[in-house]
Amino acid sequence: MIIVRNLTKTLTDGQTVLSKVSFQVDKGEFVVLIGASGSGKSTLLSCLALQQRWTEGQLIVDGTELSDKKWGDKLKLRKEWAFLEERPALHPKKNALKNVFSGRFYQVPIWRKLTGTMSTSEHILAMDYLERVGLLDKAKMLPADKLSGGEQQRVAIARALAQGAKVILADEPTKGLDPESATKVLQDLRALCKDQNMIVVAAMQNLEMAERNASRIWGLAGGRLVLDIPARKLTQQEKHAIF
Repeated sequence: MIIVRNLTKTLTDGQTVLSKVSFQVDKGEFVVLIGASGSGKSTLLSCLALQQRWTEGQLIVDGTELSDKKWGDKLKLRKEWAFLEERPALHPKKNALKNVFSGRFYQVPIWRKLTGTMSTSEHILAMDYLERVGLLDKAKMLPADKLSGGEQQRVAIARALAQGAKVILADEPTKGLDPESATKVLQDLRALCKDQNMIVVAAMQNLEMAERNASRIWGLAGGRLVLDIPARKLTQQEKHAIF
């Protein structure tokens, strides 16, 4: 369970990017955060991932308050949470399989981290995660040369699974993808919530896809959470509040 209370982010020039954002997310939920460009979506995800400091507020995970100032708390989240950027941060010189294996960074001995070698069991495990996102046949392909944008996002999801992530924060995971690829990425994320009881929070601008694939929709406008409902088709009034 994730609880956020009155999360506020104010810049040095006095501009408020996030204002008293509060919510609770339970295991198994696929939340899509909808908002216009500049609404604060990416900043909120970055704060949740402890990549940015906030000005006020609390982040409570499974009953324990975490701080963006404590090294131990950041290490805990890096082990158990995965942050998927708009453009997947895959190693360009490693194939899809080795990129997935890199998610095991905290579980393998130091010498394997340095050499990048995999045991037979680790190789099979990485292949299994690729198979879960439908990319077993792409295992030997390099990201930039052979994988589409949607396939790169799915490799990043497989890497998060290999990491053992309990929470995935995805910033615009479908931006720039064709409709078919975007739908596949969202279906993969929703399946993780249903099958593995994970929490996924994805920031997007595409409202129609959010309505079809999410289990819950948040609307963010001007740094404030203006909508928090079970996923369904939004009314014109609700759309107006967000956009």
